[in-house]
Amino acid sequence: MTTNQSTFRPALPLIWLAFLVVSCGSEDPAATSPATTTESSVDTPVSDLLPHQQMARDFLRELIEIDTTHSTGNTTIAAEAMAAHLIAEGFAAEDVQVLGPSETKGNLVVRYRGRDVGREPLLLLAHIDVVEADAADWTLDPFTFTEQDGYYYGRGTTDDKDEAAIHIANLIRLKREGYQPDRDIIVALTADEEGGTENGVIWLLKNHPDLIDAEYALNEGGGGTLRDGQHIANGVQASEKVYQSFTLEVTNPGGHSSLPVKDNAIYRLADALIRIRAYDFPVILNEVTQIFFERSAETEEGDLATAMRGILQYPPDPAAVAYLSRIPFYNSRLRTTCVATMLDAGHAENALPQRAQATVNCRVLPGESVDAVQDTLVTVIGDEQVTITPVLAAILSAPSPLTPEVFNAIEGVTEEMWPGVPVIPIMSTGATDGLYLRNAGIPVYGVSGIFSDIDDNRSHGQNERILIKSYFEGQEFLYRLITRLSRSDEE
Repeated sequence: MTTNQSTFRPALPLIWLAFLVVSCGSEDPAATSPATTTESSVDTPVSDLLPHQQMARDFLRELIEIDTTHSTGNTTIAAEAMAAHLIAEGFAAEDVQVLGPSETKGNLVVRYRGRDVGREPLLLLAHIDVVEADAADWTLDPFTFTEQDGYYYGRGTTDDKDEAAIHIANLIRLKREGYQPDRDIIVALTADEEGGTENGVIWLLKNHPDLIDAEYALNEGGGGTLRDGQHIANGVQASEKVYQSFTLEVTNPGGHSSLPVKDNAIYRLADALIRIRAYDFPVILNEVTQIFFERSAETEEGDLATAMRGILQYPPDPAAVAYLSRIPFYNSRLRTTCVATMLDAGHAENALPQRAQATVNCRVLPGESVDAVQDTLVTVIGDEQVTITPVLAAILSAPSPLTPEVFNAIEGVTEEMWPGVPVIPIMSTGATDGLYLRNAGIPVYGVSGIFSDIDDNRSHGQNERILIKSYFEGQEFLYRLITRLSRSDEE
């Protein structure tokens, strides 16, 4: 199917396991989380899982073992697999659609019908494509779901097939319980978030905006932090930095390498990159990062807590700026950053270079002018022979408002499950599909309730994994949050 309006359907629904009837209501997270396993086999017994947890585990396994990379994968297969489970559970065919611009770039959009009381839908977004994974770089097969040492391993376990599997399992749980929301709940599992092309959210907004139109959306980008096994904070992404790369280029007549001259394209480019390395953009806090440092200071102690409080002063305490600037996680939230990421120069080992080129990737604070960043680079480099050209146009997006309805619900569920753990708004330094929804007028909040060790972020990396206990806690958190946000009588 090649037209932009093509709709795919599963040929036959998959026959799903028969589960026990799930009792209504929310369980204590400690009771609903399985004991941490130390078995290395992928066939570890999971008889202690509740039916909705079993679904979430099995759906995650199924998704992990479907290759959905841009180069060799197929998101349509993954979307159809999840659609088949929903159809088998009695979801109407017209409410379960797999659609996309090509045979391999399918997106799943499912609608859980609510009472018609005039409330706009709630959108739950997760992408099912994943970044490339070379099995030679892993100690485990990235496309085999592996349960080991209390973790689930596989490409996509944290970005973002975990949330995709949870959303589908939770929808089925709600249907089995006979839950009637006051608004429609939409789940969209999308393609090409990692690939950066227009087959996923962008395509849906252009071709089927009615299918995903909502009052607001919950997406990836947030999550909780653990330190030494303790829940520290539950982060909610409310804004993103702007992604903008620039190409720096120096050209030169070149010549024979046996007759070197000082005016060398590689040296001139290297000097420019060294000047960028030495430059720090100014510290600028916005509403989200202001609250982030305020609340984070309450969870820390010692020099880090002091620095966080110092950064909130006006003007910021120079010692606090220097301290936090040394820590990449915090430095990236203080300012716009630009860093060299790629180099290409010369044409022969025995010739002076006629061209030297570098890519500099900038992550620009929301609200800051990308043109002003380029002007700053020109000033910092101070060399007219170094040209600076944007790589594609930046896509800006305004922060989502810190709406009380949303944040009160997130704080309420967080307090139920992890008493005393603060909810902290965060600004992502990376990018998600949330920016396209924000630009379409749909506020987006990155929240999952899935906690991970602050020093063990393997997203996009080797041996990607998720804590089993955290996975099921996140499932319960999202179940409670969705019911709270979708029915006005939920307390």
